[in-house]
Amino acid sequence: MDRTAYAVIGANFGDEGKGLATDALAADLMGRGLDPLIVRSNGGAQAGHTVEAQGRRHVFHHVGSGAFTGARTHLSRFFVAHPMLLLQELEELRPLLPGPPELTIDPRAQVTTPWDVFLNQAAEAARGAGRHGSCGVGFGETLKRAQAGFSLTVADLTRPDLRGRLSGVRDGWALRRLEALRVQDRPDVTDNLSVLWSDQLLDRFLEDVRAFLGATSSRPDAEIGAETLLFEGAQGLMLDMDLGVMPHLTPSNTGVRNMIAIAQEAGIEEIRPLYMTRAYMTRHGAGPLKHEAEDLPWAEVVDPTNQPNTWQGSLRLAPLDLDETARFIRADLDFADGSGVRVVPALGVSCLDQVGERVNVVFDGGHGEVEVCGLPELLAETVGAPVRLTRYGPDRSGVRIAATPKRDGPVGPM
Repeated sequence: MDRTAYAVIGANFGDEGKGLATDALAADLMGRGLDPLIVRSNGGAQAGHTVEAQGRRHVFHHVGSGAFTGARTHLSRFFVAHPMLLLQELEELRPLLPGPPELTIDPRAQVTTPWDVFLNQAAEAARGAGRHGSCGVGFGETLKRAQAGFSLTVADLTRPDLRGRLSGVRDGWALRRLEALRVQDRPDVTDNLSVLWSDQLLDRFLEDVRAFLGATSSRPDAEIGAETLLFEGAQGLMLDMDLGVMPHLTPSNTGVRNMIAIAQEAGIEEIRPLYMTRAYMTRHGAGPLKHEAEDLPWAEVVDPTNQPNTWQGSLRLAPLDLDETARFIRADLDFADGSGVRVVPALGVSCLDQVGERVNVVFDGGHGEVEVCGLPELLAETVGAPVRLTRYGPDRSGVRIAATPKRDGPVGPM
């Protein structure tokens, strides 16, 4: 049997509408009698995927964005778990779901601690005008700690010596890292050291860990291959650690690379990624944004999720750069070469309801104007892949999915 997985990937700097696309595709798969498993293939709690459906609204961080459809979630080995923020998210979801969401996680997934969060925020604050664009939840610091030999995985959370291991993270890594960052004498650091190195904080985190283990079940990625998988990527290709511009990127692979690695373990033969973009481009955080504009007069941008904040500032805007979008998608697809996993791409365009009858775009090296109804077709021609999803509103009712026959099976959305 041909084992095919589906996927949603951001083609730009994140915030392309991946959450609602995941929700809509999960609903479509369920409508065809399938039971999709949403697989988070990268990132962590810094992801914020907004879904509005049937009067409910939530910004998803850990839980897969298909939860409103009843879809289950699997956090892969490439996901970074944040026990404190997962518990907060589950509390927020309590009135929105009929019961607790079913969550499984690969035991190899890394885990964020309170010290990672503090180090992340201290480092970013110290950069001043040279900020990298971090969300301040400890994602990058977690991975840096693991690379330095102080790994803390989900499997480690069940070890009898966990308290000693956490003390080692705090006393053996965090202080050394503070000194390396040269922030140990900053007032915002010294004022918090007594709390950070207290046993009370360690005990509180151990309580969070116990609750986290009660809310999740361990499941290796290799065991999910018999399911109908819907990969949900985080951030976007232009922030990919191997494709983006240093240092303003995320320390993870945001496209098909991790998905292919999971597919190889799980016995998946084909992935059908849906590369998402808005009808214009955005960037929330520091870093280059070609053709940035203070305002897009031909668009009425509505984004209640990406409000101005301490860590990322205000949402930045630019016309959609078709050339750059195509270049990054093709670079991402190159990761499939020689992998043994077929990758069949398609495209999705969101926020089409937020632009006028004509929109500005960048293509063939210059600026141009195109009728909004022709934007999906022009994008398809530039990338060399069909558009399968368009979105004309803030919730699932505004999503249109074009069905296309699978090679050897039933009709699918991509």
